[in-house]
Amino acid sequence: MHSTAQKVANAAQQLGLTIEIKEFEASTRTAQEAADAIGCSVGQIVKSLLFVVDEQPVMALVSGANQLDEKKLAALCSVGRKKVKRGNADITREATGFAIGGVPPFGHARQLPTYIDEDFARFEIIWAAAGTPNAVFAITLANLVQTTQGTIASLKDERSR
Repeated sequence: MHSTAQKVANAAQQLGLTIEIKEFEASTRTAQEAADAIGCSVGQIVKSLLFVVDEQPVMALVSGANQLDEKKLAALCSVGRKKVKRGNADITREATGFAIGGVPPFGHARQLPTYIDEDFARFEIIWAAAGTPNAVFAITLANLVQTTQGTIASLKDERSR
């Protein structure tokens, strides 16, 4: 197993969760690539997206079938003017310890406020990145909430449908 994926497995274990990491030859960097490799719906893929809200990093865990509504994310964050921008590669690595395309929902360099797409409630199992662009693991919504200390919320941009 890749050392970065092992780091995710270790973080899960420290949080009281045992996960089985699946590594693929093909990329699982995008939600569609991950769904194709796993053989599940794109809605079951967890996109771990780092945003900066009034200069504070925030993690949004969004269904692969959805686009994030930045105004909804801003409303959930009770800080200042609520200026929201997508975290670039450097900010994402600094805040999480992982590169874009392999960011897991937990095991980050620092604790991040985390918001979880309510649409995951439709699925028994969802799939998240395991630290590399070709590694994933299955998790339940309940375990995702527990391990991230996240808040389930409406995050979907209704206009993108």
